[in-house]
Amino acid sequence: MIAFANLLERLVFTPSRNAKIALLRRYFSTQPDPDRGIGLAAITGELSFTAAKPGLIRELAASRTDPVLFDWSYDYVGDLAETVALIWPTAVTQVAPPSLAELVETLETAPKAALPGLVAAWLDCADASTRLAILKLITGGLRVGASGRLAKIALAEIATAEIGGVSADDVEEVWHGLQPPYLPLFAWLEGRGPKPDPADAPVFRPPMLAHPLEASDLAALNPADWRAEWKWDGIRVQLVATTGGRRLFSRGADDISGAFPEILEAMDFHAVLDGELLVLRNGEVAPFADLQQRLNRKTVTAKNMTQFPVGVRLYDLLFDGTEDLRGLPFDQRRARLEAWIAREQPARMDLSPLIRFSSLQELMVLRDGARAASIEGLMLKRGDSSYLPGRVKGQWWKWKRDPLTVDAVLMYAQRGHGKRSSFYSDYTFGVWRDQELVPVGKAYFGFTDQELAFLDRWIRNHTTARFGPVREVEKSMVLEVAFDAVQLSNRHKSGVAMRFPRLARIRTDKPAAEADRLETLMALVEQREAAD
Repeated sequence: MIAFANLLERLVFTPSRNAKIALLRRYFSTQPDPDRGIGLAAITGELSFTAAKPGLIRELAASRTDPVLFDWSYDYVGDLAETVALIWPTAVTQVAPPSLAELVETLETAPKAALPGLVAAWLDCADASTRLAILKLITGGLRVGASGRLAKIALAEIATAEIGGVSADDVEEVWHGLQPPYLPLFAWLEGRGPKPDPADAPVFRPPMLAHPLEASDLAALNPADWRAEWKWDGIRVQLVATTGGRRLFSRGADDISGAFPEILEAMDFHAVLDGELLVLRNGEVAPFADLQQRLNRKTVTAKNMTQFPVGVRLYDLLFDGTEDLRGLPFDQRRARLEAWIAREQPARMDLSPLIRFSSLQELMVLRDGARAASIEGLMLKRGDSSYLPGRVKGQWWKWKRDPLTVDAVLMYAQRGHGKRSSFYSDYTFGVWRDQELVPVGKAYFGFTDQELAFLDRWIRNHTTARFGPVREVEKSMVLEVAFDAVQLSNRHKSGVAMRFPRLARIRTDKPAAEADRLETLMALVEQREAAD
């Protein structure tokens, strides 16, 4: 447990990506089984403890500390686990903290009534760093700046010379066929066992991604070499159906099968497909706000499925049965995909059409009209491109429509997480409706470290009310906010919701009274007539 705590602490304070990979590599190389596999599961988000809740931690802290001091400390620190780790009274004990494996086994098997005493005993025998690691595991809030992808890169780097070169994508392709503590994975990487065979398991394949298209790139393109598709405004998904099961993955390899049971039911075939998950009504794509009603749900009702019917618009065929097609050129894969759809006729799926064009000028006109059609933009793919994981420059391009901007007034600020836990970095902003400011969005990226420091100081000096980790501020700071789209929403007081809002500029030159009005956003609402 101490080694894992040290790893987490060093990851938090290590900004360099390569240095984080080195820390992870050292941990996986030096720690024994099963602790290192459990640590890997924690970092990649594969651990979840349903019995131990943040409320339990609050109650323990209230019983051991002064409630007023705890509230003040929590308001300043902004993170429950970090606050409790720092404020917990040091106990005189000779008992060593449990190993990582012992701690996780206890959290999974102990009676709920026994957990408060067990957790308190663990915190009593630990220093502040180890207490923080214990609490982060319990609350599921690691946020140490080390993604699952970095962990898989580190795993690839511990592979021994005997098994040859291993990439993070090689690890990714066996990942979803394994379970913590990943003993077969470590045995393979260290030359002590065979490569885990995902042949019958519904595992994720790393997707091919596109680079943003710049004007200089566009000028060098020969239209005859390229194929164009619409960039649909949904979420990229991978459908995996094998003899070992069916799964629906997001682009980031998250298993989202449970949220879309009707798609899983329709996957009555043996193939791996790449496509876009959309809400479709009579073949027409609904606004992204409709799809949001289905995302991140643990349970889905029949009413959800009826109100927001989903389907997949297919882009590519990666495996036809057990035949791997990724090495074929795009044109051949496209022909195979068209033949596959004609043969299988899958429910809730259709083919994303190719856009015929003879000049780049034609594409420019289509791209400029994408917003009016509620489409994100265009995808350009070389006709001879193999399906390769990651962003391979010069093979695929994404040519998105230009973002929209609005001048809004900062209304509330909340502390961030991880290395931002001491900064107010989450900003809620609004626009004018008559004489009232109404919230229209929240942004937490798009600014530099210097701008973050400036806004944090401004927020502290212009706070008018506090609500736990949230501060209400004077309505005088104008922010230029960029966003991809705006849609009607009955979940917000303003009646609208922004897509991908981010901070574009701090407008210290502009009075709050001159910020934009709600009518401006309403005029930008996509598919308003359909939504009404």
